[in-house]
Amino acid sequence: MRKSARLSALAAAGLLALCSLTACANDAASTASTGSGSKGDGKGTKVKIMVGGLDKVIYMPAMLTQRLGYFDAEGLDVELLTEPAGVQAETALVAGQVQGTVGFYDHTLDLQTKGKAVESVVQFSHAPGEVEVVSAKAAGDISSPKDFKGKKLGITSLGSSTDFLTKYLAVKNGVKVSEFSPVAVGAGATFISALQQGSIDGGMTTDPTVATILDKKAGRVLVDMRTPEGSQKALGGPYPSSSLYMQTDWVNGHKDTVQKLVNAFVKTLKWMSTHSAAEIAARMPADYAQGDKALYTESIKSTLPMFTDDGVMPENGPETVEKVLKAFNTNIQNADVDLAKTYTTEFVEAAK
Repeated sequence: MRKSARLSALAAAGLLALCSLTACANDAASTASTGSGSKGDGKGTKVKIMVGGLDKVIYMPAMLTQRLGYFDAEGLDVELLTEPAGVQAETALVAGQVQGTVGFYDHTLDLQTKGKAVESVVQFSHAPGEVEVVSAKAAGDISSPKDFKGKKLGITSLGSSTDFLTKYLAVKNGVKVSEFSPVAVGAGATFISALQQGSIDGGMTTDPTVATILDKKAGRVLVDMRTPEGSQKALGGPYPSSSLYMQTDWVNGHKDTVQKLVNAFVKTLKWMSTHSAAEIAARMPADYAQGDKALYTESIKSTLPMFTDDGVMPENGPETVEKVLKAFNTNIQNADVDLAKTYTTEFVEAAK
């Protein structure tokens, strides 16, 4: 699998020259983030982590932890890689290409039904951080998920968490999954272009894409799940989403390394809870702002409520996720999922 993190500096520069900053944000971030170490010497314990979109605000703790120096402080040499969708990041983990994935917790349940033992070791969030938007052109035809029938709805990719949540919103509101068309359009510039060109009537995405859509008046918010309150209203409870999940066998065989990773992430979550969106934005790579620092800061501010401040799995969170997935996922409907095996609190408890 080709990874932009493996491009030479020259190739990366050429790529950026050929495309917009927004469209190539993932490539640029991945190239810039590889090979951390206390002095870039690689002497720390080496760990590769795949992120389902490094520049997405929902996965911000990954890059922020590196920028704050917390991986280095734990003696870790963490290489952050990026894929545009969580399901692709999941694939990299299962294939053994990386030791960890920063992605949605719901993949751990889906993987268990496929015979894969994967668990969340630190939970970044208690809400999805996702937003269902409708295009300016289709706004008059879609006033709630009840109107999804016959519509083309954008998701990052098939099998992604945006796919899962879109299907749940439809089914919950009386629309069968066969009655609308999910369209894989990624995030950022590709999502916005699809919305503006009418390739999709609406779709599910995250910040900073949401902030850009609103700024361009290309669409409006239909369902906002960036807060615990929004998650409760749309999904019926807390929805643990972004997390660090790893293969259970690897966790059991490398507990010291996992503990160091969790220590670093918990420090970051605590730091985020005591700093403003502007202070957080200032720590992130400059190109993540896509030329508009104020808008990027606003996107962080809108999404901050989704994050936990301690990395602990929210109470009843796994049950909410299972309920959501069972509404449309036949694999989970027909399986007896052992939720206790999809996450562990061992490391966050020690980190506290």
